[in-house]
Amino acid sequence: MTSEAEPYRPSGRTVLVGTGRLARAVADGLGEPALLVDDPEELAGHPGDDWTALVSVADHPDTSARSGLLKQAVLRGLPWLPVRVDSGWVLLGPAVRPGVGGCPTCAARRRADNRADTAGRRALRERYGAEVADRPTPLLGRLVGAAVGALVRDEVHLLRRNPERARTAGALLRMAVPTGVVRRHTVLADPSCPDCGRMPVDQPDAGRLHLAPAPKVAPRVYRVASLTRRADTLTRLYVDPETGVLESVAAGTRGDGIVAVARLRPTSGHDNQHGYGRSGDFGSARVTALAEALERLAGIAPRGRRTAVRAAYADVADRALDPRTLGLHPDDRYDQRGFGYVRFDPERVTAWVWGYSFGRDEPVLVPESYAYYGPRPRHDPGFVFECSNGSALGGCLSEAILYGLLEIAERDAFLTAWYARLPLSKIDLGSVRDRRIPLLAERMAHGVGYSAMAFDATLEQGVPAFWVMAVGGAGDVADPARPALTCAAAAHPDPERALLSALCELGPGLDGLRERYRPEAAAPLVAESGLVREMDDHALLYGHPEAADRLRFLPVDEPGRPIDELAGRWSWPDRDRPPRTDLSADLADLVSRYLADDLDVIVVDTTAAEHRAGGFAAAKVLVPGTVPMTFGHHYRRTHGLPRLLAAPRRLGHRATDLAPEELNPFPHPFP
Repeated sequence: MTSEAEPYRPSGRTVLVGTGRLARAVADGLGEPALLVDDPEELAGHPGDDWTALVSVADHPDTSARSGLLKQAVLRGLPWLPVRVDSGWVLLGPAVRPGVGGCPTCAARRRADNRADTAGRRALRERYGAEVADRPTPLLGRLVGAAVGALVRDEVHLLRRNPERARTAGALLRMAVPTGVVRRHTVLADPSCPDCGRMPVDQPDAGRLHLAPAPKVAPRVYRVASLTRRADTLTRLYVDPETGVLESVAAGTRGDGIVAVARLRPTSGHDNQHGYGRSGDFGSARVTALAEALERLAGIAPRGRRTAVRAAYADVADRALDPRTLGLHPDDRYDQRGFGYVRFDPERVTAWVWGYSFGRDEPVLVPESYAYYGPRPRHDPGFVFECSNGSALGGCLSEAILYGLLEIAERDAFLTAWYARLPLSKIDLGSVRDRRIPLLAERMAHGVGYSAMAFDATLEQGVPAFWVMAVGGAGDVADPARPALTCAAAAHPDPERALLSALCELGPGLDGLRERYRPEAAAPLVAESGLVREMDDHALLYGHPEAADRLRFLPVDEPGRPIDELAGRWSWPDRDRPPRTDLSADLADLVSRYLADDLDVIVVDTTAAEHRAGGFAAAKVLVPGTVPMTFGHHYRRTHGLPRLLAAPRRLGHRATDLAPEELNPFPHPFP
C-alpha cells in the first residue's frame, strides 16, 4: 500500500477537456501525462481504457458543455472535476463522483436561488446575449493559473485515491482572480436538477409507512433529538450565501422575544418560503427557523419522488382520497374571473401522489395540489387553495407526522371556534405552573400596553389547543394609531407547553403588526371582507377597533378559570399513565383518537435527499373533515364539512347542528 509520504504515481491518465490559458495552466500543473481534448464531443471517439479522471476547463461559464461532460463521466465511471471562470472568480467543482449526486448544474441552481445579482445577470444575458457573460476574464494571469493548476492536481489525486477527502466533494471552490483567495462552499445535490436529478418514480410502495421505534429525548419531550445541540453542524450543512440550501439565518429581537429568519430562495421574491423561529434565546430561534425553512422546502413541490399518476378521480376513486372531503370554496367563487382554481369534477384529470391512510391501513392516492402548495401548472391548477397546514419536519418520520397532526389540531380548533362561534373558556394565566407564561403576559402588559389572554379551544380528540389574544389598552388609554388586538394559537400534548408556544408566537406577531399597522389601511378591510386577500390582511383587519365586536363570542371580560379546572378536557396524553418513552407510541395514540371519531389521517412522505443529509424526515398530514387553514377571505373552505356544522352540538353547546348560513361570515383572525 502506498503511504501518504510517498509521491503519488497515477495508474492511468487524466483527460483534460478545454482550450485557453487556464486550460494550459491546468495541464502544466497536473504534473502527469494527460490526454488533451479541445472539444467534449471528441471524447465519444476514444475507448478510454486507461482513463481515471476527467477535468474540464473553460475561461468562461461552460454551461453548454455540462450535460455532455456529465454523460461521459457517468458512462465511463470517472470522477469529473469542472473548472471555469465566472465574473472574476475561478470555480472548481463540485466534483462529480460515480454513484454520488451533485454536479455543476446543482451548484448553479443554488447560486441562482441565493445571489443578489441573479436578476441582473439574467437581464444582461437577455439584453446583450451570452457572449457578455462568457467573455474570458482579462486578469487571469500566470500566478493565478499556476495556483489553479496546483489545486486541480491535488483534487485529481484525491478523487482517484480518497474521493471523500477531496475539497470539491460536495462543494464548490471559488478562487478570487485578483487575489488568489480560495473559499469553499457546500453544495448539496439538487434532486430536481435537470442534469443529475435522481428522484425515483412515485409508486404505491412509496405510500407505505415504516415507522420504527423512536426513542424520545426525555419522556415528556416530544422530540427524538435536540436541534440546538446540532445547530453548528446543521448550519455548516445547509447555510451558505453562495450555494447553500438556505442563503442565511439571522436573528434579532422583536417585542419581548427573539425572532430568527432562515432565507430560502430569496431571489424568488416569496418571503412566505422563508423559515421563522421564535424563542427565548438566539440559538433556539435560529435552529427553529432553519428547520422551518427545510419544512417549506419539502412542501412546495415534490423533491423526493417524481409524480407519475395523472388520472380523473372517477378512474381511481377506489384507491384515492375524495378531494371533496377536504373542504371546498363556495361554488360561485369558481366562476369569478382570476380565481385561480377549478371546480371539482370527478372526470377532470389531475396529478396524484401516493400517501398512506391510517384508516384504511393502505396506500392511497392524494391530489398533488393538496400534498404540495407551490405554484401549479396552468393545465392543472388544483381544486382549492392549499397552504403549509399539516406540513412538518422531524428527526424521524414519526416525529414529522406527529407535529403535522398537532398543527392540524391547532388550526382545526381555532377555525372551528371562529366559524361556529364557540363559547370558549378563558384561562387564568396566573394559575399555571410554568412561571414563564404569566411573565410573558406581564411583560406584554407593562412593555407595550396589551393584555394577554388565553382561551381553551380543545376539541373532542382531547388534544390541548389554545387561542391566545393580545388586546390593546392595558395600563393606558387605547391609541387608535395602534392595532386593537391580534391573535395566535398552538396545540401540544402538554397544555402549558402549548400555552407557552402560543404566547411566544403572540408577542413577536404583535410587534410585527404594530410596525405595519395603519388605521387607514385596515378600515377598508373592515368594510369589505372581499379585500382581505393576503395572509397579512387578516391580522391587519382585526387590528382595527371596529372589528372587535366580531370576537364578542369570546369571554374577554370574564375572569379566567384556573387551569386545573380544565384538566379533564385534555385527555391526551393519558394522565393516569407514566409518560411514554417512544414517540411512535405517542403518534399511534394521537392517530387513534381521530380514527375513533371517524376521521381518517392521511400522510404523504415529502422527505427529499436534502432532508436525509441532515437526518430529517418531512411529511404532509391531511385529516378529511377538519377545517383547513386558508388565507384570503375568498379562499375560505367551509363547504362540504358537515363536522364543522355539527361542532356546537358535538361539544354540548346547542341541541342542533348549525345551518350553513349560520357560520361566521367574516374573515378569520388567524395571523
